[in-house]
Amino acid sequence: MLYRTAKIVSVPMMRLLWRPRIEGREHVPAHGPAILASNHLSVLDSFVLPALLPRPVRFVAKNEYFTGNRLTALWMRGMGTMPIDRENASAAQAMLDTAVDVLKSGELFGIYPEGTRSPDGRLYRGKIGVAWLTLTTGAPVIPVAMLGTEKVLPPGRSVPRLHRIGIRLGAPMTFTGDAARARDRREVTDRVMEAIRGLSGQDYVPKYAASVKGAA
Repeated sequence: MLYRTAKIVSVPMMRLLWRPRIEGREHVPAHGPAILASNHLSVLDSFVLPALLPRPVRFVAKNEYFTGNRLTALWMRGMGTMPIDRENASAAQAMLDTAVDVLKSGELFGIYPEGTRSPDGRLYRGKIGVAWLTLTTGAPVIPVAMLGTEKVLPPGRSVPRLHRIGIRLGAPMTFTGDAARARDRREVTDRVMEAIRGLSGQDYVPKYAASVKGAA
């Protein structure tokens, strides 16, 4: 009920304000599990992507989104977003374990392989969680490019601007390999990031975004 209400309220507003253009919607399977691996330009990404796709997409988000603005918390819960304590040392594995449960139940799970928002609009090196998920569960990976969301709500800004946004979805990718083998995880992750880069057209930086933010 909350999910349906959140979509009824949010989708018309998004279409009016930001005129989203979606390409590749047919790549989202009508049934069964899939991993949506997206670039990450703005906090808005986690609102726009699940709202504009035909099936619910489960994301995890830091606890702060559920304890701050009440409307934000209500919307995220309504869209099925799950809170996680990022300060906890085991948070990354907890997120992956949650994702496995979501995928095994036949749902869509959304993940940002960069691990955090891009600090400058470029695409950064992916973390290997997406590879571990697909190799562990066998679920296909659908590469996703978010376009223009950083113009609407860049990091540090709380009031959205008017700017057209877009979503590009690529064909599902399937992989073989050993989830316990570091080389296989790295190879799969790099292939996923290359597919995202091909859709987004972003410049690629062979560093982790978090390390760049930390240095700044």
